[in-house]
Amino acid sequence: MKLLKDLTPDFMYSDDRGLLVQLCREGYSQVNAVFTKKGAVRGNFHYHKHTKEAFFILSGKVRVTASRGDETEIRSFETGDMFLVEEYVRHSFEYLEDTCLVGLYTVPVESANGEKDIHTL
Repeated sequence: MKLLKDLTPDFMYSDDRGLLVQLCREGYSQVNAVFTKKGAVRGNFHYHKHTKEAFFILSGKVRVTASRGDETEIRSFETGDMFLVEEYVRHSFEYLEDTCLVGLYTVPVESANGEKDIHTL
C-alpha cells in the first residue's frame, strides 16, 4: 500500500490569462485554485442561484465588482484576504497583479449531468 497517492485534478483550463485547476467536485463540494495574470478579467458579471462562493487570496491583488438590483459594491482584496459572494450577487474580477486564489463553493457550479449554475442577465 502506498502512503501517498497521486491524484489528478477533475478539470484544468488554461488560456492567455493563466490557469484554473478544479481540485475536486465532491467532498468539499468544489474547490478551485485559480492563477490569473495581471490585467485579465474573470467572471464577467455572472451569478449563481444555488452556490455561495468564498475566496481566499494566496498571492496577488484583485478588484471585485459586485451588484444586486440597484446596489453596487467595488472592493480590492489582496494576499491573505478572504471574502464571500452570496447567491444572486453578480460579480466580476479584475486582476491588478498576477494572482493565485482558492475558490470554495457550497455546491458544485457544474453538476454531474453537465448543467451549470452560472447565469447572466
